[in-house]
Amino acid sequence: MSALPVITAMGGINAAGRSAQHFAFQRLIFDALDSTQQRDTLSALSRLTDNNSEAVLAHTLIRALPDSHQLHGALAGTSDAPITLEMRNMDLPDSLPAGWQVTAVDKRRSRVTLPPGLSLRVPHDTPRRVSAAGQLPDGFDPGALYASRNHPRALQMAIFGISDALGDLGMDWAQVADRVRPDQVAVYASNAMSQMDDNGLGGVMRFPPNGQRITSKQVPLGLGEMTADFLNAYVLHSVGTTGGMLGACATFLYNLEKGVHAIRSGRVRVAIIGTSEAPLVPEIMEGYRAMGALAEDQALAALDGAAHADLQRACRPFSENCGFTMAESAQFTVLMDDTLALELGADILGAVPDVFIHADGGKKSISAPGVGNYLTMGKAAALTRQLIGEQGLRQHSFVHAHGTGTPQNRTTESVILDRTAKAFGIEHWPVVAIKAYLGHSLGSAGGDQLSAALGSFAHGWLPGIRTVDHIADDVHRDHLNFCLTHQPRDDLQATLINSKGFGGNNATAVALSHTMTESMLTQRHGQQALAGWQQRREAVREAKANFREHCLTHAPAPIYRFNEGVMADEHVSLSQDAVQLQGRAAIQFDDDAGLKDYQFKQ
Repeated sequence: MSALPVITAMGGINAAGRSAQHFAFQRLIFDALDSTQQRDTLSALSRLTDNNSEAVLAHTLIRALPDSHQLHGALAGTSDAPITLEMRNMDLPDSLPAGWQVTAVDKRRSRVTLPPGLSLRVPHDTPRRVSAAGQLPDGFDPGALYASRNHPRALQMAIFGISDALGDLGMDWAQVADRVRPDQVAVYASNAMSQMDDNGLGGVMRFPPNGQRITSKQVPLGLGEMTADFLNAYVLHSVGTTGGMLGACATFLYNLEKGVHAIRSGRVRVAIIGTSEAPLVPEIMEGYRAMGALAEDQALAALDGAAHADLQRACRPFSENCGFTMAESAQFTVLMDDTLALELGADILGAVPDVFIHADGGKKSISAPGVGNYLTMGKAAALTRQLIGEQGLRQHSFVHAHGTGTPQNRTTESVILDRTAKAFGIEHWPVVAIKAYLGHSLGSAGGDQLSAALGSFAHGWLPGIRTVDHIADDVHRDHLNFCLTHQPRDDLQATLINSKGFGGNNATAVALSHTMTESMLTQRHGQQALAGWQQRREAVREAKANFREHCLTHAPAPIYRFNEGVMADEHVSLSQDAVQLQGRAAIQFDDDAGLKDYQFKQ
C-alpha cells in the first residue's frame, strides 16, 4: 500500500512575514482576526523587523521599492580628444592597449591617458518604470542573522526559511534523522532564476564591465540547486537524496511532486521541499518589464484614471489589470510518510496525496499559456473526488489560483478553472489569488500558496482578492466564485493549488486539510494507533508552543552549522553488503525487487 505524504511543518519568509505558525497567513487576513490574533501578528512582525510600532503593517506586502532600487545603465559615446584618468595599478591590464600612456602616481596608482576616438560608456541610472514589488518586510535582513559571508540573498533567505520550518516541526531534527536510514531523507529545493544578485551569477555578468573582479564564490553560489546544497551542508547535515527541479513559476510544485512520489514509493520517508527566490534585481525586473509582463506605474495609474499609481494595489488578479508584480520569497515544508509521522507524534498540518505536471505541447510563443493546465487540473479534481467524495469536491474544496494579475492570465486560467468546475458538477467553486497581497515570487509562488492553504485550513478563512472591486468582463466564471472579501469557511477539506509557468510548465497539487487527513489515517491505521499518536503529539505541540512564544518575543535565530559534523574517509565503513557513516544507521545494499525479472542468469 502506498504511503501518504503528510505535512508536518511549514516555514519561510515572504512579503507577509514568516510562514511558521501561520503568521504570514494571519497578515493576509489581518482585518478578519480577533484582537489577540492581531496582537500576535504584530508582535511576530515586530520581532522580525525590529519595528515595534503598529506602522509595521505598512512595511509588508506589495509596496513601493526603495529609491536605491535603480537600473544602473550607461550611455554610449565616442571621445574626440585624449582622456586622462587615475586608476589602481592592480586594475591595469597585463598588456596595455595601443595608444595608452601610463605614468606612475605612487606605488598603488597610475595616471592613464587614453587616445581620442575610443568608445566610452558613461554611467546613467535609467528612470524606473516599475515601482511596486512584494518585498520582505522592511527592516528584516536575513543575512544579518548569521555569518552569511557574502551569500546571495536567496541563500540567506533559504537559511532562514528552513530554520523557520524546523522550528515549526516541534522536535529536534536529530530526533527525526535518528529514526530513519540516512538514504531515506531527501531534499528537493531550488529556484527558477538562480542567484542573480552581485554575490551570485549577477555579479559574474555585471562586475567586469564595471571594473570589478569576479570572486571565487560567485559561480558556485549562483547555481540553481545551491538552495538544496546549503540545506544539506549547513543545516541538516544530510547525505540523502538531493536535487532540485526547475519549472519556472511552477518550480515549488515540481519539487513537491518529487518529494510526494519519493515518499509514496517508499524510497524516502522524510522529504524537505522548498524554493528560495530573490528576483528583485533591477536587471531581472527590467527583463520581465521588457517582455510586457510587469505592471508599469503609468499603466496602473491609467487603470484608475489617476495621476499616480496605487502601488499597494499593483496586482489585481482576474480584474482589469496590466501585468504582474515581482516578489521575493523562500518557502519550505517537511513531508513524512504517514507511519513515521504517527510514530514520532508529529503535528500533522495536512497532506499532499499527489501533484500533477504536464507540458503544453506545440506552441507559437514559448511564454504563452497552453493546454497542459487542463490535464493537471482535471487529474487533480479527479483525485480529490476519489479521496473525499463527490460532495467533498463540490462543497468543501477550493482553488488556489495562479492568479498573476495579467490580462492573459485572467482569461486563460479562468476558462480552465471554469470548464473543470463544469465537468465535475461544481456550481460555485471558491477561487482565491494571494498574489494580490504577496506578488509573484516566481519559483516560490507555489510555496506561498501552500502556506496560505494551510492557514485557511487552520483558521477557517479564505483570503479575499481585496485589491480589486470587480471581476473583468472577459473572465470565465459561470461555475466559479472569486472571493473578493475574506470568507469564513470552517468546513474546508481540500484545495487545488495551481501554477502556470513560462515555457509550458503546468502543475496542480492536491492538498488535504488536517481534519480530513486525520480521518484518513484513522481509517487506515485504526483508532488505537491514532490515540497513541495523539498522546505522543502532546510533547511536540508543547515544543511548538514554545517556538511560537519565541517568535513573539525574540529576534529570529536561524540554524547555521558551518564546519560542523564534517565527515571524511575515516568515518566511512564499506563492505559489499552495506555502507555506514560513523554514528548513523547502516545502509544495506539490498537487491532491487523491481528488477528481479531482468537479472542475468549465468
